[in-house]
Amino acid sequence: MRGAAQTGHLPVSQPPAGHLPVLYTQVLDGLKVIENGVYLDGTFGRGGHARGVLEQLGPGGRLLVMDKDPEAIAVAERDFAPDPRVSIFRGSFADLLQWQATAEGLDGVLFDLGVSSPQLDVAERGFSFGKDGPLDMRMDPDSGESAAQWLNRVEERELMDVLWTYGEERQGRRIAKAIVARRDKQPFTRTAELAELIASVMPRGKDKIHPATRSFQAIRIHINRELADLEAGLDAALARLKPGGRLAVISFHSLEDRIVKQFMNRYAKAPPSNRRLPELAAFVPTLDLHGGAIKAEDDELAVNPRSRSAVLRVAEKREVAG
Repeated sequence: MRGAAQTGHLPVSQPPAGHLPVLYTQVLDGLKVIENGVYLDGTFGRGGHARGVLEQLGPGGRLLVMDKDPEAIAVAERDFAPDPRVSIFRGSFADLLQWQATAEGLDGVLFDLGVSSPQLDVAERGFSFGKDGPLDMRMDPDSGESAAQWLNRVEERELMDVLWTYGEERQGRRIAKAIVARRDKQPFTRTAELAELIASVMPRGKDKIHPATRSFQAIRIHINRELADLEAGLDAALARLKPGGRLAVISFHSLEDRIVKQFMNRYAKAPPSNRRLPELAAFVPTLDLHGGAIKAEDDELAVNPRSRSAVLRVAEKREVAG
């Protein structure tokens, strides 16, 4: 287990001006950055958390950054590439084992899940039901089907299943039926078309969220294989972490957080015993949990509404028994 005295852990700086990375201080506290460590930010975005890590690294430290989004990679190459301590890789964190730079082992890994603020804010990316733009939703616009392509061919039953599984949308059957009927007359191309159709068939609820919120979330998760990538990425991160290394994951909805929580618990806690089954080999924990579900404080909530749904979980890989 790593203590501050032996690791050279540095105090956390304030977040960079003009950018509000969610749970900034809590993430850097959780990672416990050491000066000569090797750290991976698997979801670079616009580099808010990565800047904080880099500030705490000494000359012998290394920062590895990944992202599927070419616009995020362009920011990393512009702002971070001149630093010899930084290496950049375009791709999903699910594929981090394929990046040779991770093979030497990692002292910390960060995943900041879901769609980033820049992706939501740019209408042309097609993530937002509040901004009309091409119905795309791909985090990597050079890979796979766009949301429009998928919606214009998917079978009604599969669409209904996606809306329920990834959006927990109780009106999924009604929405799927309406989408299929509409596309037969005119294929979908714009986010506003989809949002307006969903709103037209949804009963008015007591909550204040837009009627298309859950559907857009579900379609985005499906198009980007977000939950499958998360499961693969967690396994890969654990494989690459050095003993004493920290894994920090920020989730923004219950589906993600459930996967993260179950993954960490699986390696930290013995499974419940069952007298009716043969006794298994003694459980040896691989992870130690740190802090449970960590959420934003009131001061952050006041200036960054996106942090309201954020949940951070941190775990540390155990030292190998000698």
